[in-house]
Formats: sequence, C-alpha cells, structure tokens
Amino acid sequence: MGSLTAKVAIVTGASRGIGAAIAKRLAVDGAIVIVTYARREDAAIETARQIEKVGGEADVVRADMADLVAVRSLFTATVSNYGRLDILINNAGVAEFLPLERIDESHFSRLFDIDVRGPLFAMQEAAKVMGSPGRIVNISSGAAQAAPPGSSVYAGAKAALEAMTRSLAAELGAKGVTVNAVSPGITQTDMLAENIPAAVQERLIANTALGRLGAPEDIADVVAFLCSDDARWVTGQIIGASGGLR
Repeated sequence: MGSLTAKVAIVTGASRGIGAAIAKRLAVDGAIVIVTYARREDAAIETARQIEKVGGEADVVRADMADLVAVRSLFTATVSNYGRLDILINNAGVAEFLPLERIDESHFSRLFDIDVRGPLFAMQEAAKVMGSPGRIVNISSGAAQAAPPGSSVYAGAKAALEAMTRSLAAELGAKGVTVNAVSPGITQTDMLAENIPAAVQERLIANTALGRLGAPEDIADVVAFLCSDDARWVTGQIIGASGGLR
C-alpha cells in the first residue's frame, strides 16, 4: 500500500520532463493520476503506459492551460469519473526569454495565460471539490528569485505564482488543503535545452553545491513528499530544489 493509495491526482503538463516524472512518482505511491497535455498526445500516452506497466492507474486528458473552458472541464470530468480529487500539481508552463525591446503583447499574454491564469483557475476548481486533506503543489522556477536578464516576463509570471501560493495557503487552510510550491533549479528537461545555451548551463552547474544538473526525478521526489501525510504541517512554502545553486 503506497502513501497515496486511492488518492486521485491531476498533474498538468505531464507528457514529459518534470511533469511526467511527478505523474510516475505519484502513481508509484498509489495515486490514480490524470495525465494532462496540451500538444504532445503521444508523449502523454507514453507516460500513462509507463505508469500502467508498473501496476499504476492513469488517464490521459487534453487540457490546454490557456483555455479556461478546457481547464474547468478537466475538473468536472475528473470528479465525474473518479468521484473525488485529492491532489493538484500545477506543472504545465512555458518559458521564453526576451530582452525588453523585443517583448510584445503576445509574449506577455502567452506566458501569463499559461503560467499564471491557468494555474489560478485550476486552483479555484480544485478548491471547489477537494476534501480534507487536499494537496496543491505549484511548480515555480528559480528564475522567480534570480531574475536573470531577459527573463522579466517569465520571472514575473513565476513570482506571481509564488505569491498566489502563499495567499491561497492562508485562504484554503481552513478547508484542510495545503498549498505549496517547488522551485526547481537547473534541471535536465527539453525546456532547459530550448532556452539555455550549453555554455550557460555549464556555468550554472559550476555554481551548484552538488555539481550536476538536476533530474526530473529529483523534483518529483520533493513533490511526492508535499503530497504525503508527512507534509501535513507544511503549507504556504516555496521549497527550493536546486542542488544548492547560488
């Protein structure tokens, strides 16, 4: 019996990278996992296949976090199919780094719609149906604090997500729902490869205490702890998982 046996979890953006690792880890701990994706149906199906291969239970649902109709339908369908929701992991997100002179409305809207608006309304829907104990974990980024050049919109979006995490932890505590965020450092994902040049990655690795890239599983283990009963007294926290990056 896993620590999350019979729990129902939604993991957004779980087709690959950190989201896929979280979905697999929660399933290992016994949760029924709803694997959501926006574009990569094949990868989401593969995540579910890997969960089922080791005896877990997973469902695959397309839910673009920029589409609030789809976001709301996701929660309605989950409760209709499984009768409950215990865990929400807001992992889906996009990153794009641009200098100030190149920022336009579409860049701003894309990042804030997916990284801020989508998670906010997902938490609103989750709060309607979660009982006690409920667990919400938002995936932030070390960029929210480091705020490197070119990250003004992305860092701002993740900082907003962290602020919402703290506020909603205070608001939802009376319902027995904890709300926390995990802030990954430099982690081996497609998003990293697409946005951070190799030379910059090497400099960042050199600035970690542990001297390596993070793995998606490193982040998933922290998320699994926050979803467990062991974290019953932890809420409103932004937990860094960065290998000691300075």
